[in-house]
Amino acid sequence: MGYSILLAEDERDMREVVADYFAERSGGTMTVEAAADGDTALAMIEARAYDLLLLDIMLPGMDGFALCRAAREGGDVPILFVTAREDEQDKLHGYGLGADDYVVKPFSLAVLYAKAQALIRRAKGLTQGDVLTAGALVLDPAHGTVTAGGRPVALPPKEFALLRALMERKNRVLTRDELLNLAWGWDYDGTDRVIDSHIKKLRRALGAHAGCIKTVVKQGYKLEVDGDESKT
Repeated sequence: MGYSILLAEDERDMREVVADYFAERSGGTMTVEAAADGDTALAMIEARAYDLLLLDIMLPGMDGFALCRAAREGGDVPILFVTAREDEQDKLHGYGLGADDYVVKPFSLAVLYAKAQALIRRAKGLTQGDVLTAGALVLDPAHGTVTAGGRPVALPPKEFALLRALMERKNRVLTRDELLNLAWGWDYDGTDRVIDSHIKKLRRALGAHAGCIKTVVKQGYKLEVDGDESKT
């Protein structure tokens, strides 16, 4: 399944970098279309349905706030502001208009991608109620249970969230930033090295079945299962 994203951003280099990163990171399942000004972006929103809007606030023509308001009047597409404006009042105003999240420039592309992916998945209901399987591991999000080789495994909340993130994206490398966003939330302000200690605890809890969680040097972690395709 493919997802279409509209990026309203007046900086050409930013448009190109984000589009290329999303295409490569998603294996081509996320397509980013771009508009350099607010009026063009509005015309594109009115012409087709997008799965996510990435909106800069300071745009030529119609600004990001006005775009957000117009998009909300037309539907419930997820909206993520990508902006250099850090003022709290701007953020509160954006949330009041119906924005779902913010990323402040300069930002990590990995974090932007993780936030975008999370918003799309939440809007599509892709993870609600689905029992996840990966080799001998079975995770039931609705009931908060995990089994490994048929044996129940009790996991603290963060280890459960990490395993869920890895199982939902099995055979894909997830950076520490992505795992932080998925398990801790976008507003966590600690070091990404906290992931390492929790992965260690997760492996210990899974025992003989922990070998599927691989460390990818200088990148992050992935849950590797033979014969399974990556999921986005």
